[in-house]
Amino acid sequence: MAAGKVGRNDPCPCGSGRKFKQCCAGKSERRSRTASYAAIAVAVAIVGAIVYSFTNSGGSGPRQVWDPAHGHYHTVP
Repeated sequence: MAAGKVGRNDPCPCGSGRKFKQCCAGKSERRSRTASYAAIAVAVAIVGAIVYSFTNSGGSGPRQVWDPAHGHYHTVP
């Protein structure tokens, strides 16, 4: 058996005296499933932010410039 790796039929490392498959095996699978869902949620959020930044006209639209001759701002493309 490799160090640090618990087999399904080995005693559970939590100290319950039960086999790992009957004690904590399901808990470790739930943790990994939850971590997978969290990673997917983060990836979706990043993709959403990137799509929003490309569809938003943040700095590519018209801008305002000051015209000292007229004393007010003008919109320029």
